[in-house]
Amino acid sequence: MPEDERAGKTPGRAAAGQKEKHFLRESVEAIVIALAIALLIRTFVIQAFKIPSSSMEDTLLIGDHILVNKFAYGMQVPHPAVINVLGLSVPFFETQLRPFWGEIKRGDVVVFRFPGDRTKDYIKRVIGLPGDVVEMRDKKIYVNGAPWDDPYGIYKGGIEGGRTYEDFAPYTVPKDRVFVMGDNRDRSFDSRFWGTAGISDIKGRAFIIYFSWNGDSNRIRFGRIAKLIH
Repeated sequence: MPEDERAGKTPGRAAAGQKEKHFLRESVEAIVIALAIALLIRTFVIQAFKIPSSSMEDTLLIGDHILVNKFAYGMQVPHPAVINVLGLSVPFFETQLRPFWGEIKRGDVVVFRFPGDRTKDYIKRVIGLPGDVVEMRDKKIYVNGAPWDDPYGIYKGGIEGGRTYEDFAPYTVPKDRVFVMGDNRDRSFDSRFWGTAGISDIKGRAFIIYFSWNGDSNRIRFGRIAKLIH
């Protein structure tokens, strides 16, 4: 009797076991590679975000899911950082924008790290570029002394934090920073409150809504899907 039969195994079973192990290994490798590619794309190319507040109405609504182009202004370069995990400081990395190409323009809708808490991402519209003098009088924005064409801003009342910024004294945007505001001017916590955002902290330019969910009615907003962001 052959050795493998005396051991209770047949050649067919042994071969099947090897195939199963080979299939399992290939499956794990495929999953790891897919996750690595997805992480690279999310970190350096395109990232998805969900709109949680009304600060960008009516351009972006609560429940809109958007895509952000991380290649719009340059390359996201990783560098060492520390993140908080369950109350512990853990060495990690974050990215910084290096504007090797592209150009940030007034009116662009950008996602950036909030200066007051770098674990949070904010989305706002660029109003002032480095060196610009930004001012607001009677709900009208002025850039470098001239009225800024503002087709995006709306005023719904209910001032953020109970404070009004209908008038905003002339402010010069520092080097390597941008002045940003939400389109819902009365309900946006933005540069009028906490200052400017660093260009290196910009994650990218928002360019399309790929899905939208109305939480009040529990319905999909089909009319907003595939809508470009301006």
